[in-house]
Amino acid sequence: MSKLSQRNHLKYKIAVSGAAETGHCAIDAVEKAEELGREIARAGMVTVTGATTGIPYWSAKGAKEAGGISIGLSPASSELAHIKSYKLPMDYMDLIIYTGFDYSGRNLLLTRAADAVITICGRMGTLNEFTIAFEDNKPIGVLTGTGGMADSLKDIVEKSHRGPGKVVFDSNPKQLLEKVIALIDKDKEKNGYHKTK
Repeated sequence: MSKLSQRNHLKYKIAVSGAAETGHCAIDAVEKAEELGREIARAGMVTVTGATTGIPYWSAKGAKEAGGISIGLSPASSELAHIKSYKLPMDYMDLIIYTGFDYSGRNLLLTRAADAVITICGRMGTLNEFTIAFEDNKPIGVLTGTGGMADSLKDIVEKSHRGPGKVVFDSNPKQLLEKVIALIDKDKEKNGYHKTK
C-alpha cells in the first residue's frame, strides 16, 4: 500500500495557501495548484482553502474535478458578504464556513483547521499563514519554483534562527504531498494515533 493510500479513520485536511492574485507567480503555478488539488483528492484527503481566488481557487478546482472534497473558510460573515463585499467565488467548494474574522482571523482558523499547510507562490497573506503554521509546529510543504513567497521561505526559515520547523520543500506537487503526509503520519504516531490498514 502506498503512502498516499494509507489513512487513519479521519481524512487528513490539507490547507492550500497561496496568492489570490497570481500575476507575479511562476507561469505554471496555477497548473501546479490544480495538480496539487487533484493529488489531495486522489489520496482521499480534503482540500481546505481560504475560499478565495487565485492559487486556492485552482487547487479547489483540481480537487473537485478529481472527485475530492473541498472546504473553504471565508473571511466574510455571510454568503452575501462573501459575494458582494469580498467578491469571492462560490464554485468548486462543497461547503464554505463564513468566519466573519476578515483575512487575518480567517488565516488563523484556516491553518488551525488543517493537519498540514502547503504553500504555493503567495504574497503577504500567504506569509501570514506560513508563520502561523510554523509557530503552531504544523507540518508545512512549500512548492518551490512557483514564485512569490514560496521561493523565499527557505531563506526566511534559515534567517529566523528558530530551527527548521516541520517544513519540507519540493517542486513536484505529488512528491511534496508525499513528504507532507509523512510528516502528518509521524505526528499522529507520536501522539498515539495509529493508521488503520
